[in-house]
Amino acid sequence: MKLEVLTKNENKDIQNSIISKIRDLINYKNLEPGDKLPSERMLSDKFEVSRSNVREAIQKLEFYGLLNSIPQSGTFVANIGVVALNGMIEDILRLEKQDFKSLVETRILLELKTASLAATRRTEEDLEQIKDALDAYKEKALSGVDAVQEDLLFHLAIAKASKNSSINTFMLIITPEIIINIEKHHVCADGLAISGIKDHQEIYEAIKAQDPALAKEKMKIHFKTLYEYCASKE
Repeated sequence: MKLEVLTKNENKDIQNSIISKIRDLINYKNLEPGDKLPSERMLSDKFEVSRSNVREAIQKLEFYGLLNSIPQSGTFVANIGVVALNGMIEDILRLEKQDFKSLVETRILLELKTASLAATRRTEEDLEQIKDALDAYKEKALSGVDAVQEDLLFHLAIAKASKNSSINTFMLIITPEIIINIEKHHVCADGLAISGIKDHQEIYEAIKAQDPALAKEKMKIHFKTLYEYCASKE
């Protein structure tokens, strides 16, 4: 199983720029709930970007409930006040600019919970998937090959075993950014991959034993180096 890194920083910048311009357009034209936006083609020409970029930005604003697209009719401002709409767009843009420290802090909080829940809720099938990911990580780490993706696949298998779809979704959202930033910041120094084998094995054993407190404690120990890295950046 290969975890693809899909994050494109340049594409994010373009999307954020289009979202900002859509907000400015709504304000400039005093558009109200139910008012129709110009077509994708017109926005594409106006903003000097591709239609696919405009479509992606609109889809994101739809996801957050700020726009409504109706087939054969067009895109409309959702039933929300302009002040609230502007505030929510600002929040969306800030969410798109998360720094590595914030991502790591979020990940640690999620991982401690997933380990505890997985120990309580895991099935035999979940246990097999966690073990398969552990073995894949071990094989690469012992061979001296970069095992960052296998490491994260191990943690995603635990998230899946937690049976909490929201936590699982959050993990899938932040995972690509974490892969990029771990490699960019060189967080995983030489030797950590090998010591990670022991950490992973102990986390797996705690989940297998269905001991949530132990699983959480072992996960906390596993993230000690990453936590210390974040603390050093304060």
